[in-house]
Amino acid sequence: MSDASAPNPVANAHSAAIDHDDEVLSGEAVAIEVQPVGLFFRALGALIDGALCWAIYIGYIVVRFWLLAALADPALDRILGVLALVTAFVIVPCAVETLSHGRSLGKLAVGGRIVRVDGGASGFRHALIRALLGVFELYLTFGAVAFLTAAFTARSQRLGDLVAGTYSQKVRTPKLAPRPILMPAGLEAWAAIADVARMPDRLARRISQFLDSAPQLLPAARARIAHELLTEASAYISPIPAAPPEIVLIAATALRRDRETRALRIADERVQKLSGVRVGV
Repeated sequence: MSDASAPNPVANAHSAAIDHDDEVLSGEAVAIEVQPVGLFFRALGALIDGALCWAIYIGYIVVRFWLLAALADPALDRILGVLALVTAFVIVPCAVETLSHGRSLGKLAVGGRIVRVDGGASGFRHALIRALLGVFELYLTFGAVAFLTAAFTARSQRLGDLVAGTYSQKVRTPKLAPRPILMPAGLEAWAAIADVARMPDRLARRISQFLDSAPQLLPAARARIAHELLTEASAYISPIPAAPPEIVLIAATALRRDRETRALRIADERVQKLSGVRVGV
């Protein structure tokens, strides 16, 4: 497998970090939980949602000819027909997506959820835009526009997603098993004299996500991301040991964790001693 075929989630998350300063998508080593739903499953979910909309509209037709067969006013009949179309293909999808926070029946079936491109929850405005454009790209063109648009976008976004600023996020994914962070062999002498300052929460989280997901990355992408993260973290690590970037990140994380754990333990012991003195008094 060549270097050019590096996983899309890594590259996409990196570009999202540049365009959107958001904590969820800021890390190059993005967690598996924020992968977009693929084109096939998006199409399958859209078919399920479309079938539900058509069932609602067909239900109106059945009721219309069964219970309202004696309706004599053609104008009222046309108005009811338009209202049924709007309700089935715009109001119902918009209401379901808004109330379920991006989880319609089709998305529940394929394990997806509509979110903003910055990772935040979608709202009524996003659902309304998607529903209105969905009438054109899903029903009037029999899904051709939606399929072509999704096929040529990195996150399988249809036209409504591009306009609303959303995409379908995969939420039914396996959890990464956390790896124990241990001081790498050969860096014990460095750890005795090193100074690792507290890093910003977002940077620390990105490093942690990378160390957890590193075994699933291609070697070239793994080395590139480790180098980029170490470049950002170098301001908080002194001195930088002569080791590969990923090893330095592991050593810095282990050292910082051990020192913070020791500080918390000392603080707990002081609290216990103070409590004992007060009880004695």
